Amino acid sequence: MSNFQVSLGKRIKKLRKGTGMNQQKLAEYLGIGRATLSQIENGERKITALELVKLSKILDVSTDVLLELRKETEIIIGKERKRIKERNEIRISVPQRNLEKFKEVLLYILSKVGSKPNIGETVIYKLLYFIDFDYYEKYEEQLIGATYKKNHYGPTPIEFKKIVSEMLKEKDIAKVKNKYFSYPQTKYLPLKTPDLSKLKATETEIIDDVLNRLSDMSAAQISEYSHNDVPWLITEEQGIIEYESVFYRTKTYLMREYSESVSED
Repeated sequence: MSNFQVSLGKRIKKLRKGTGMNQQKLAEYLGIGRATLSQIENGERKITALELVKLSKILDVSTDVLLELRKETEIIIGKERKRIKERNEIRISVPQRNLEKFKEVLLYILSKVGSKPNIGETVIYKLLYFIDFDYYEKYEEQLIGATYKKNHYGPTPIEFKKIVSEMLKEKDIAKVKNKYFSYPQTKYLPLKTPDLSKLKATETEIIDDVLNRLSDMSAAQISEYSHNDVPWLITEEQGIIEYESVFYRTKTYLMREYSESVSED
């Protein structure tokens, strides 16, 4: 269980008790068993996005308030720093089965939006992040499965440099130094077409959705946008952004539709 999960469970319990509601009643409103609610409050089970939306309505608080995102970041940052320092080794390569997938996704992105003047390396980092994390939230499985570090300017895939280096040697892409509004910019242009047979329909759907929503943003705009996504918020500076944290996203970033209504018992 994560520190964030435990803290959220304690906060839910405190808010529930503040309303005078017992576990059984809240569990009924949520449509889950009392034992399941007890696990959530004890930090033994993560709360789903749907349950979080329902809970915010039942307790009459916004999901932002319920999550206390920025305050939570301050609370867990010390423990997270220690945990990361104690890791013997941070995974710095995409699993071999996903290596070719990374290359095809990058080629797909470049073939679709690479010629746009705003699409430099920084924007590509964020597009890859949202593609990976949006897919994970919606389908609960990895698309590329890259490792993203929390940097000052937003999520950064740490495997990117190595993979791009290979693609440059293989002449799959070309690297161009440019300027965008007087700022230095590194662009990549595709020299081959992506092999769409290596991408599932659900994968291209998510990629296209991300590109349609975000590919017109400047580096500053998409970086700021990424800074309000829960996975980035609850990770310490230079820490590795955990995929599981995507299930605590707020409404603006959710990839699933939650149309179920809350019981009015």
